[in-house]
Amino acid sequence: MTWLLLPPLRPFVLLAALASLVLNLALLMPSIYMVQVFDRVFTSRSLETLLLLSGLTLLALALGYAMDTARARALASAGGWLEKLLAPAALSSLLRQAAGRSDSVRDDAMRDIARLRGLLAGTGMQALFDAPWLPVYLAVIGLMHPLLGLAAACGAALLGVLAWLTERLTRQATDRSLALGRAASHHAEALRRNAEVIVGMGMTQAAIAGWERRQQQASDAQRRLGRRSARLVAGARSLRQGLQIGMLALGAWLVLREHASPGIMMAATILLGRALQPVELLISGWKQQVEARGAWQRLEKLSFAAPADGALALPAPLGRLEVERLHYSPAPGRPALIKGLNFSIAAGESVGLIGPSASGKTTLVRLLLGIRQPSAGTVRLDGADIAQCDRDALGLHLGYLPQDVELFAGSVAENIARLAAVPDSAAVIEAARMAQVHEMVLRLPQGYDTQIGDGGAVLSGGQRQRIGLARALYGRPRLVVLDEPNANLDAEGAAALAAAIGALKARGVTVILVGHRPALMARLDKLAVLKDGVLEVFGPSAAVLARLRPVAVGHAAPAAAQALRAGATT
Repeated sequence: MTWLLLPPLRPFVLLAALASLVLNLALLMPSIYMVQVFDRVFTSRSLETLLLLSGLTLLALALGYAMDTARARALASAGGWLEKLLAPAALSSLLRQAAGRSDSVRDDAMRDIARLRGLLAGTGMQALFDAPWLPVYLAVIGLMHPLLGLAAACGAALLGVLAWLTERLTRQATDRSLALGRAASHHAEALRRNAEVIVGMGMTQAAIAGWERRQQQASDAQRRLGRRSARLVAGARSLRQGLQIGMLALGAWLVLREHASPGIMMAATILLGRALQPVELLISGWKQQVEARGAWQRLEKLSFAAPADGALALPAPLGRLEVERLHYSPAPGRPALIKGLNFSIAAGESVGLIGPSASGKTTLVRLLLGIRQPSAGTVRLDGADIAQCDRDALGLHLGYLPQDVELFAGSVAENIARLAAVPDSAAVIEAARMAQVHEMVLRLPQGYDTQIGDGGAVLSGGQRQRIGLARALYGRPRLVVLDEPNANLDAEGAAALAAAIGALKARGVTVILVGHRPALMARLDKLAVLKDGVLEVFGPSAAVLARLRPVAVGHAAPAAAQALRAGATT
């Protein structure tokens, strides 16, 4: 529970601890009231004494209610601050990892933060604040009669042993159950992401069968844990009730022996129940405690660090790119995807990137944009290492259209404006006009205010790609990277793309375009040919295209030429 001592949470935790102090002191009053009624009111038969004691007890209960409410609100606020403290950094880290890796990235950190917040707002955390007051209650019982105090201490020790056994007997089972449950959830999420392929290729039953196997393992582990936990919780509840009965019996024996009064007998029984209740709640909620502990341990292992405060904030770049000995491998021991590239692109130049499938084109553009970090070498933008630049500041000057265009729920204007809370209308329209989509957007039901649904569901693939192009051009970027921008375009869209590239060149914007169609590539200043992560050719477009043409009928053309010829027929 070291996370409770984080500086932002400390004031709330201290407030909850103070409220617990006052609350537990106030809850002593009903027992004192009972002793006084039995020993003083019944003896004196004084109605005034009864009214005075009743009034004081009601005030104490009202104070206890206020403190209980204050504690709950303090812990709930602590949960809110915890989420505010960790969630943005966790989401930022998740986005950076997802952008920088080719494999899937899980959002366990967000779930773990929600789990910690839920624990803070639950009764288990309140029981944790009440449990330290157990010695105080035992001391009060001991003041009533030493034998009652000794019996209460022995009973508390028995319940403590049961709590220790609960932790020992359920820790591994709980960890295994949680791990299997997360694995089944991750598998279901992977199936959801690939639903189109699964349904389209008749893989539904096989996919469901695989998920059922994982889910059955998780269910079996949960069932075994549930049976064990149920026995321990039932044992704790029965033990507490048995201890209260034993305390009542011992008190009755002392009353019969005239060593204690009936009021002491009843008060000691009630105090023991109050003292042991938090321990019982901790035992019954032990799974949540273990989940929270595991969540915090996982969060501690993650790096939520944002880019360094001293990260270089560049002025608006001109767009000059220099690639020096660039090398990239997705993980140690895995084959390199980019191998020792060296080339430079002058500001305002347009460069086409071609090559066969799996040659490293998409990986290269991600490295050029700083989305991924190279294993070795450097990408420099206007002389500065792009990996060391402030991403938020740099992103304002970059435009990127990925191979798989993903739009977001919201309006067309919000998507073009890169999710800005208040889109700049003039900049949105300027970007749409440059991307040649202004007229297309105006034909939508509500124009720029049209809600496109999650992932742009109401739009066609070509419309999504063209709006994605407008998003890449928003804000007058100085470096624009387009990865297969004409993959889903019809003739009108292809003409609009060509016009947009012409406008970018006229404005002096550096353009890097991944594609295959010779007509579009011929419009660019230079071409780069990649094969197996190696730069085979780099030079003026006309010269490279001439070199890639088959030199004689019947001779096999290079892979890049085959790709270009295939693009010419699509």
